[in-house]
Amino acid sequence: MATIRLYPPLFEEGKEADFRKYGRTLSAAQSPRDNSVAVFASNADDPQASTSPRKAYATPQDVYIASADNTPSSDRRLLITDASVVFASLQNVRNSSREQELHLLRGDNVSPEITKHAMDYVQCVKSSWARASAPVNRTKPLQYDANHYRIFYTCLSLFVVLYLPDAGFDDAPVGEELMEWLNTHFIEPSSEEGDHLSSQDNPWQDETFWPYLTRSVLRGFSKAPVFLLETLSRHPSEHLQISAQHLSPLLGSHPRIIQFSTERDYVIAFRRWKDKVKSLRLELDGVPEDEREDDYENWWKQISNIVGILEGRSEIIQSICVDLGADWKEVCVAWSIFVNHRLRRQDLPDVVNQVLEIMPPDPTDPEDMIHVALFRGEAMEALTHAAKLDIWLAAHWADLMEPLDLLNGHNFEDSEISLRDQYILSYADYLHSDPALWRITVAYLCSCGPVGKERADQVLLRVPNGLNCGSPSGGGTTVAPGEVPSALEVIVKTCHEYGRESVRRMVCTVAARNFLQRKEYGLAVSYATSAEDWTWLGRIVDAVLSEYIRHGPETFAHSVADVASSLQELRQHPGADGVFTHRLMFAVRYAEFHQRRLNGDSQEAALDLLAMFAEDLAPKAWWGVLLCDAVELIRSDNTMLYSSSGAVELLKRLEEVHLRAAQGAGDDYLSVLVMSMKGANEREAFLRLKSARLSLAKYYAKCTMVAGGHGIAGSRVEITAV
Repeated sequence: MATIRLYPPLFEEGKEADFRKYGRTLSAAQSPRDNSVAVFASNADDPQASTSPRKAYATPQDVYIASADNTPSSDRRLLITDASVVFASLQNVRNSSREQELHLLRGDNVSPEITKHAMDYVQCVKSSWARASAPVNRTKPLQYDANHYRIFYTCLSLFVVLYLPDAGFDDAPVGEELMEWLNTHFIEPSSEEGDHLSSQDNPWQDETFWPYLTRSVLRGFSKAPVFLLETLSRHPSEHLQISAQHLSPLLGSHPRIIQFSTERDYVIAFRRWKDKVKSLRLELDGVPEDEREDDYENWWKQISNIVGILEGRSEIIQSICVDLGADWKEVCVAWSIFVNHRLRRQDLPDVVNQVLEIMPPDPTDPEDMIHVALFRGEAMEALTHAAKLDIWLAAHWADLMEPLDLLNGHNFEDSEISLRDQYILSYADYLHSDPALWRITVAYLCSCGPVGKERADQVLLRVPNGLNCGSPSGGGTTVAPGEVPSALEVIVKTCHEYGRESVRRMVCTVAARNFLQRKEYGLAVSYATSAEDWTWLGRIVDAVLSEYIRHGPETFAHSVADVASSLQELRQHPGADGVFTHRLMFAVRYAEFHQRRLNGDSQEAALDLLAMFAEDLAPKAWWGVLLCDAVELIRSDNTMLYSSSGAVELLKRLEEVHLRAAQGAGDDYLSVLVMSMKGANEREAFLRLKSARLSLAKYYAKCTMVAGGHGIAGSRVEITAV
C-alpha cells in the first residue's frame, strides 16, 4: 500500500510544512485482528521539532481507518462475486449435510456436490483468465494479469483431477486424466509447428520434424505422428520407410483405458500391443550401423527414441524431456501412460519423488511449487504456496479441502482456529478493503464459527445505513421523507439471513435514532419496536409529544399522522412495554383530536377528548392541556358539544388538577401546560386553569337548563366567554 488518501483531508493541499511546523505528525496503528490500519494526527516525538508555538487542534480529531490490502479492481471484483455464489452454495450443502448427519466424504468416494462446486470454481477462474486475455483497449493496466488467473486455472483443474475423481474411479489408473490436464494447460507441440511441417513436401528435412514428432508421441497424440510418418514413405532410406510403416499402426492402435469397459480388458490389450512394440524394437536393432543416418541427421536414433517411449523406458523418456526442454510434469504424466500404465493416484508421489531427483522444480515459480505439492499428495504444502500467491486461491481451496479430510489435525499456529477458518478469515480481511463488498465479507466470516461471526457483527454494525447523508464523510445518499433506504433494508435482511439477532437489534436502534432525528416518527417507532429497545421508544414518544409543545397543534397533528400504523405493530408485539405503548396511543389519539378540530369537526373532536379521559389514556401531566382544549372547543362553537355528564367529568378532572397544584404537585399536573404557554410560569398556568374552571361551570349550568341536562348534545345556545 503505497498511498493512503485521507477524506476529509487532514490539512489542505500544500500545507504539509505548516502541519509539521506546529509539531504535528501522522501516526498509524496496525489492528491486531485484521489488516486494517488506524491513521491519525499526533504530536511529533521530538518537541524541538516544532518551530512555532503548538497550535490548538479541535477535539475530537478524526481517526482514519484504512486497509493494508489493495482494494479489488472492477475486473477482480467479477471473480470475487462469481466465486461468492459458489461459496454460498457449498456452505448450504455443508450445513444441510450436518443437519442430516451426513458426511461429504462417503467411504472412499467423494460426494458429487464437492466435485460440482470445485468445477464451478474452475469455470470462475477460467472466465477471469479469458477476460484478462481479451485483446481490448484498457484505460489502465489490470490489477492481476492473465497469467495470474491462468495459474489459478491450472492449479484448480489439477486439484480436481487428483483429489476429486468421479465416483468409482478413485482407484482407477490416473494417466489419461493427467495427460488430458497436461495437454489442456501446457500445449506442446504447437499447432503452428504442425501446420508448418504439413505444408512441406519433405518435412523430414526441417530441423523441427523429429522434435515435433517425438513430442507428439510423448503427449499421447496419434493423428499428427501418423501423418508425418506417412510422409517418410518418400524418404530415400528404405529402412526408415519400413520402420515408419510399422510404427504408424502401433501409434494408431495404442490402447487407452477410456476405450475399454473394464480394466482387465485394457490390460490384456495393452500387453498384446507391447508385444508388437518389442517386435519393432528387434526389427529396428537389425538396421546396419552405416545405414542409420541420412543427409540431415541420425534418423535411427530418433525412431529408436520414439520406440523407447512406447516401450515405457523411463530413462529414455527423461532424456527426451530434457532435450525437448520439458519439465518434471511431462515426465511424470508420460510415466503414467507408458512406463506404468496402471498407475494409481496413491502411487503418484513415489514417481514424482524419483523424477524430481533428476529434474527438480523451480522454487521461484509458485505455480510449479503448487503442482509439485499436489502431485506428491501434500495438500497442506500446496495450500501454503497458494496463500503466498493469492489469498483467494488459498481460501477457496481450504474450503474444498476440509470436507475431504485433507486438513484434519491441522490448526493455524497452534491456535484453536482451524486452518480452513484462518484462510477464510484472511480472505475476508482482504474483501473488507472494499466497503462495497460488505455482504460477501459477512458471508465468508459467518462460515467461520464464533470468531468469524463476531467479526461479521462488527462489519454489519459499521455499514452505512443510508440515513447519515449529512455526515462529513459523505456516507449515504439522499433519501426521500417516508422512505426506508435500501441499504438499511439489506443490512437487516442480512442479519436475519445469518442469524445475527443482536446485531439486527442494534442496527434497528441506530435506524430508529436516525429516523427520530429526521422527525419521521412512524418509522422511528417501527424500528425501535423491531429492536425491542423500549428506552429509545420512550424517547421517541417524548419527541412526538414535544412537537405539540414546541410547534403547536397543526405541526403536531401532521408529524404524528404516520405513527398510527406503527402503533398497531407495537401493540401486537409480545414484548412491548405497556407504559410506552400507552403513551404512544395517547399521542396518536391526541393528534387525531387536533386533526378533527382543524378540519372543523368539533363534535367528533369533543367526543375524542372525553374518550381519552374515560379510557385513562391521557397522562396526568397533560390533563391541564386537554382541559384547556375542551374549554376552547366550547368557546369557539355554539353547539352543545358535551352532555351534562361529560361536563361533570371535565370538571372532576379540572378539580383534581386544581387541588393537586394547590397542594404543591404542580410539576406533576401543570408542567406540559407551562411549556406550551411559551415562557409562562406555573402561577400563570394556574390562573388559566381557574379561567377554564369558570367556563366549564357556566357550561354545565347551561346544560342543566336545556332538557334537564339530558340529550342536549348538538343543541344551539349562546355561551358567554369568561
